[in-house]
Amino acid sequence: MTMREYTEKKETCGTICLKYLLFIFNFFFLLAGGAVMAVGIWTLTEKSDYISLLSSNTYMATAYILVVAGVVVMITGILGCCATFKERRNLLRVYFILLLCIFLLEIIAGILAYIYYQQLSMELKQNLKDTMTQKYRKKGEEGVTNAVDKLQQEFKCCGSHNYTDWEDSDWIKSPEAFRWKVPDSCCKTVTDSCGKRDHPSNIYKESGCITKLENFIQEHLKIIGAVGIGIACVQIFGMIFTCCLYKSLKSEPY
Repeated sequence: MTMREYTEKKETCGTICLKYLLFIFNFFFLLAGGAVMAVGIWTLTEKSDYISLLSSNTYMATAYILVVAGVVVMITGILGCCATFKERRNLLRVYFILLLCIFLLEIIAGILAYIYYQQLSMELKQNLKDTMTQKYRKKGEEGVTNAVDKLQQEFKCCGSHNYTDWEDSDWIKSPEAFRWKVPDSCCKTVTDSCGKRDHPSNIYKESGCITKLENFIQEHLKIIGAVGIGIACVQIFGMIFTCCLYKSLKSEPY
């Protein structure tokens, strides 16, 4: 065997190994894309009840970024399989560019989640009470009303800091809420007009919602950030494999 034949055989073996490595990567990348999209959709559907109580759109934006990234990841995974087995350098270039775009999207989602995690406490302290007291039961603010009722029932709390926050409520002060002390959703056992009696045996008198909502959202921001950064780190290997395979293939005419 001549040196040239040996070199060509070595290059062929290397190329085949890279092809299979990239194919395996793309298989798991497709699964990861589905997972990323699922986390984004899960956040927007199952965990979005309290978005109307937040003054910032950052929480929702991070979830949308994950959904978009997940869809693009799945399309990119299919393209990567085609580019790998057809050994088309032009497709590999497109694949690498898409990988880079997804990488940046997921890094942005992770950074946004981290930044908002740091800002969340201050935002809730500044705005949650005003949102609850000024928008509850107001026409056109049904989303806030439903979110407040669900928040107070799900977390067994009443008001932002405690039940006395409802004394400043526009709804409590209105004729519509005659004799109501707090919304019925503050009651330990919800019955019609139970919010007219603010005895500790009847309502969650000392338990405010602000800390519980903050902890709830922070936990989900951790998940969003971890998924975004985690998948982005995995993509580095995909980009390395792609560059190596691209260099190992001969230039093709256009």
